[in-house]
Amino acid sequence: MEIFKKHTDKKTIVTSKKKAVSKQTPVAKKKREVTRALRARAAQTLIAPWMSEKALIGTDSGIYVFSIPRSATKQDVSRAIEVVYKVTPRSIRIVNLPGKRVSRRTRSGSATRSRRRKAYVYLEKGETIQIV
Repeated sequence: MEIFKKHTDKKTIVTSKKKAVSKQTPVAKKKREVTRALRARAAQTLIAPWMSEKALIGTDSGIYVFSIPRSATKQDVSRAIEVVYKVTPRSIRIVNLPGKRVSRRTRSGSATRSRRRKAYVYLEKGETIQIV
């Protein structure tokens, strides 16, 4: 079952009792080159910054909120933040907002607001994003 093993480099270390012990070291990650395709995907992933009072208060503590498409994953959002703003996020949380019934004040009476999705991006202390 070699398919499911993590990719690591194995080094054998001989101890004083002549037992061979294998120590695994993680493979170094390669830094991705920013290509046109990555920039295009990032532009589709981050639709717009979420401008609400609560979201603007969070920017003081390094929490930024973005509107994202329903198909975007945490990895897509992380890669888009790295490409667009050149900072690495500490963590990302995604929230699905349901559609709601709203009054239209017309003869038909009511309508449904579309469902939305937003991502909370947490940055390390000292790192900021220039939104405006």
